[in-house]
Amino acid sequence: MTYSIVARDKKTGEMGVAVQSHYFSVGSVVSWARAGVGAVATQSMAEISYGPLGLELMGSGKSAPEALEALLRADGKPESRQVAMVDSKGRVATHTGTKCIPFAGHVVGDGFSCQGNIMRSEMVWTSMRDSFLRNGDLSFAERLVAALEAGEDGGGDIRGKQSAALLVVSADISPSYWPGRLIDLRVEDHPEPVPELKRLLRYQRGYDWASKGDDFLSSANYSDALGAYQKALDLVPEVDELKYWVGISLLATNQKERGLNLVKEVFEKDRNWIQVTKGILQTRSPPIDSALLEELMR
Repeated sequence: MTYSIVARDKKTGEMGVAVQSHYFSVGSVVSWARAGVGAVATQSMAEISYGPLGLELMGSGKSAPEALEALLRADGKPESRQVAMVDSKGRVATHTGTKCIPFAGHVVGDGFSCQGNIMRSEMVWTSMRDSFLRNGDLSFAERLVAALEAGEDGGGDIRGKQSAALLVVSADISPSYWPGRLIDLRVEDHPEPVPELKRLLRYQRGYDWASKGDDFLSSANYSDALGAYQKALDLVPEVDELKYWVGISLLATNQKERGLNLVKEVFEKDRNWIQVTKGILQTRSPPIDSALLEELMR
């Protein structure tokens, strides 16, 4: 009762799943992926075990078609399932059971599959395919979200909209699952789940830069910290905390006027940041002349 895309990016080897549905918390059911192994979407009277077992089989050396065939043979109700898998070599397998509620179907391309059931029209999965092929210039995660947008434009879930999710993993196998999980975003219940997912992805990109800024700041590399925080703020200009850290980094690199203006702007909105600043001045990390900020903190 969902539409989704599973894919492998030819340029980076990243793999992922993007999904939208009129179903609460669809990402907790449909989307599965493991770095260096593959990605799975399991939907339509979803049997969740297709996700973890599919990844186990692909991780043991099975191709996506071999893994899906084995799981379908063991399933007592394959006619009710819709499942898609892609492995680390870009091999794709998709199944739409004969008892999936129409409109139901899928389309397979080079390294990807788009599928849906209980859709408003058969254009949903073909619109997603066309979008994915057309947007090869986008970063992989943004390309997956664009495919969801196209699916909605093609008619979407006939029951409406409720939740969406995006899961992207790296091409490299890791001894632990979490380092390779690049993006894991969920919109559990929202009137416009795909636009909200797109907004969260923009925040993810911004906060990725903010994390780099934190690393540079902790290493006393204030110039690079400023560059990273500025890139974060450019992506999510509405976040005052990022504005604050740009201001602090400007002060640390002796760019006093602009730094003071940004810090002042944050103080005027939320005076709790004054207490944060007092802590920074006590630790002298970064080393900022307290006299610069005394008037602002009164």
